[in-house]
Amino acid sequence: MDTFYGLVIAPFADFAFMQRALIGSLMLSLGACPIGVFLMLRRMSLSGDAMAHAILPGAAAGFLFYGLEILPMTIGGLIAGVIVALGAGAVSRFTIQREDASMAAFYLISLAIGVLMVSIRGSSVALMLLLFVTVFPLND
Repeated sequence: MDTFYGLVIAPFADFAFMQRALIGSLMLSLGACPIGVFLMLRRMSLSGDAMAHAILPGAAAGFLFYGLEILPMTIGGLIAGVIVALGAGAVSRFTIQREDASMAAFYLISLAIGVLMVSIRGSSVALMLLLFVTVFPLND
């Protein structure tokens, strides 16, 4: 029983960053599950994945202009997601391309643009740090 506490419970009780990670994981799981079920029932599972990748250029633009500030990165991500959704919808409406194929093309292009924008900065900040630690900063 002591090893169970030491391995499973103690890290969350002793370290603030583990508590923030647990809270973030719970918030993400509570928010993502209903959206995922809705998208699966409507046979739009690719759309959810595409939108998750499509926000990277906006988050990267927020990072380039404001550094590791969460609000500009969030607003940039929302703007990029809307642009990708509107672009994919316009392509599927005005061409013979199906919506899922246009969404896949747009999300791959936006993901590549986002990675390029992050690498242009020339910062030593890792991409994982940029995308995940900024939500719950490590300074207490």
